[in-house]
Amino acid sequence: MYRLDPRYGPAPGAVLATGWPAVAARLPGGPRTVAVEGPPSVDFDRLAARLAAHLAGPVRTLDVRAHYAPPSSVRARTEDGTGDPYYCKLAANPLSDLFDELPRAAGAPDALCLVYGPGASLVPHDVLWYADVPKRYAEAAVAAGTGRNLGLPHEPGDLRRLFYVDWPVLDRHRDSLAPRVDAWLDVQDPDRPVHLDGDGLRATLARLARRPVRTRPYFNSTPWGGHWARRRLGFAAGARNTALGYELIAPESGVLIGTGPDRQAEVPFQLLCVLHPEEMLGADAHARFGTSFPIRFDYLDTVDGGNLSVHCHPRERYMRERFGWPYTQHESYYLTLGGPDRRVFLGLREDADPDLFRKEVEEAAEDGVPMDPEDHVLTFPAEQGRLFLIPAGTPHASGAGNLVLEISATPYLYSLRFYDWLRPDADGRPRALPYAHGLANLDTVRRGDAVARDLVQEPRALRTGPGWREDLIGALDEMFYEVRRFTLDAGAEATDDTAGRFHVLNVVEGEGVELHTAAGASHPLSYAETLTVPAAVGPYRIAARGGPVRVVKALVRAPAAGRS
Repeated sequence: MYRLDPRYGPAPGAVLATGWPAVAARLPGGPRTVAVEGPPSVDFDRLAARLAAHLAGPVRTLDVRAHYAPPSSVRARTEDGTGDPYYCKLAANPLSDLFDELPRAAGAPDALCLVYGPGASLVPHDVLWYADVPKRYAEAAVAAGTGRNLGLPHEPGDLRRLFYVDWPVLDRHRDSLAPRVDAWLDVQDPDRPVHLDGDGLRATLARLARRPVRTRPYFNSTPWGGHWARRRLGFAAGARNTALGYELIAPESGVLIGTGPDRQAEVPFQLLCVLHPEEMLGADAHARFGTSFPIRFDYLDTVDGGNLSVHCHPRERYMRERFGWPYTQHESYYLTLGGPDRRVFLGLREDADPDLFRKEVEEAAEDGVPMDPEDHVLTFPAEQGRLFLIPAGTPHASGAGNLVLEISATPYLYSLRFYDWLRPDADGRPRALPYAHGLANLDTVRRGDAVARDLVQEPRALRTGPGWREDLIGALDEMFYEVRRFTLDAGAEATDDTAGRFHVLNVVEGEGVELHTAAGASHPLSYAETLTVPAAVGPYRIAARGGPVRVVKALVRAPAAGRS
């Protein structure tokens, strides 16, 4: 059974507290300065009022948001100056750039001073708490017109700034604090916070970095979205559709730590990689990617939905120099559900004319002239179980009626759309088409038969055992990861070993498997679920549950193969 809320118990000795009275009781008594750091999506006004109301003795408060530099200065320091309406280069600012001068806590011999808001940790303090809500809350609030951007608390929020300025700055700052925070405070329910002590947080993450772990999944809606996840998995009953399924996207994914649905804190998956990079990633991947977990798994649900836009992703140099990501957005589509009457758009036709393609893309975007992408882009049958490789620069789209498991590099916010079927967004406005970026990255070299040969590969057997086999189903020299697939008969058990490289698994057919590590840990994995197997796990076994089963696996390719 697919789990909407996979949960892991806290380490022995960790302290969970729920509700404001219990949370306030975790603060030490006496005159101290307590800093409560966190993103602007946290309701800091409510947090400060509720916390102060449950503290014994006098409390003085300092809202650091009242001390930010003027909005024009904040924007000048954090924007990249290009005026690009779609993207900013990832901001590299420290959080201190929000201030001309840091405020000073007004201490008193008989009072606790509560300093709060984004940047509170920069004020000298005795105790540091990090208050958080997952990023999906920030995106939803900004999209609804109620969210605010970092350093601009009195202006309407902007998604472009949220993605490319706020999140990079906030993530770096949060990661730098992780080794020393005194507590993690989950305020998804602002009336019932969940507090996890800092030592308990770090001890729990240390345990999880050495055993299989699943992140909390969720789905977003888009104009092309389908309904498979709502019907099959029970997601988002009130949403328009379940288009984008976030199974494992490291910058946004969270891990639930707790003992039940009313006693759990959601902690960023990224903290596992920050605090335990070699255990999670392995030495080679850590050397190459730092603390960035480089592979993501997500769903594209177009079942009873529409075609995706025809788009591509930035090539390596463009991604690095223009957008600021150190590696690019290579992708692949695994067809979890498809059919011979459905299709995948992939790669240029042999006879494609790039100049004509450019002309038609521009006319569609600027004048609303419809175009037929099949005049330029190949289509392939959306055969269930087929993998399509999509290196950066390759035009592609999933057609309507498919469930795609996207197995890709972690960058995920750079869909350079060429054509979107003249489709309006949820508010009835034309969808944004950053086609100039797309045209600048379009791969015009690989086309025709080379697309079919290189990007639609046949499985190649790697290993076999009693009742099971492992196939390589997709690998390309220019892509840093590869995709394999286990096929197990009913009752069969396959062996594997991380051998210093993390694995990511997903059950694509069958009821599921049970994973057993050499250290004695076990983890169930059901149909459609994704599981991270940290590099530190080493040898493990997967045993089929019920009938036959198929499990896809992605991993970073070995450096010995001559890739960098």
